[in-house]
Amino acid sequence: MSGRQKLEAQLRENNIVKEELALLDGSNMVFKLLGPVLVKQELGEAQATIGKRLDYITAEIKRYSEQQRETLAQLQQEYQRAQGKGRGQGRGQGEGEGRE
Repeated sequence: MSGRQKLEAQLRENNIVKEELALLDGSNMVFKLLGPVLVKQELGEAQATIGKRLDYITAEIKRYSEQQRETLAQLQQEYQRAQGKGRGQGRGQGEGEGRE
């Protein structure tokens, strides 16, 4: 599984949690898992944490996508340069042979 796929899976999971938290009211109890222990957490705090996590994951996906675009652009430029060099060498040899 690629890094982007992991981020997208985390994004889906956290969106589900956000939707579930939206169904709760102040009378419901929310717990978070810290190691092997469940710790009580305020609903507002849990919603804020999920919101921050979603922001972070979304920013990471965007950063990852930009990095992929930059890498692709660099590879395309290198490929075009390599093609240009290959064509230039082919023409130079052909023209030189015709002159002699």
